Amino acid sequence: MEVVLIRHASPDVSPGICYGSLDVPLASPMSPAAAEIVAKLAPPDRIVSSPAARAMQTATHLVACLDNPPDIEIEPRLRELHFGAWEGLPWEAIGRDALDLWAADLMNARPHGGESATQAMGRISAWADSLDAASDERIWVITHAGPMRMLAARWLELPLEKTLGWRLAFGASCGFQVMSASASLSWWNCR
Repeated sequence: MEVVLIRHASPDVSPGICYGSLDVPLASPMSPAAAEIVAKLAPPDRIVSSPAARAMQTATHLVACLDNPPDIEIEPRLRELHFGAWEGLPWEAIGRDALDLWAADLMNARPHGGESATQAMGRISAWADSLDAASDERIWVITHAGPMRMLAARWLELPLEKTLGWRLAFGASCGFQVMSASASLSWWNCR
């Protein structure tokens, strides 16, 4: 199975704002343009999207560039990490002590009262486990940077701390060959 992860295009949110589960729309015009993203990819058999507006709007624009596109499937497990009380706040307004507490135990700390990385990884892994790895389908998955890095960590058997440092631009894609017992990375951050 070929899984193409696509990060949503640029959202309409001020720089420096924490917006994990905050449902912000895409910036207008869409950047990068849908045609630019689609031009670099082989057509999909399936399209799966996070329910967030920015992901769904990206998916809708991508579909408009395809001949005979499949329907968009909505998958709630592909949503971004929920940052609880930090949602919508400027990162600089979040207390240094809270950020340090979170950084000290990245996988389990929840100083924001939202979701831990372990909790998010659990739901995202459950989605990955639901895939039919024996299929010869190509799936486009429109989601967020967090879930993309979590899937990379899972499939490549790397610590999440490592993949969190990997650059991932808005509208970028990453390709994986997912098999029953293993996965391989074909490309990362293609834009």
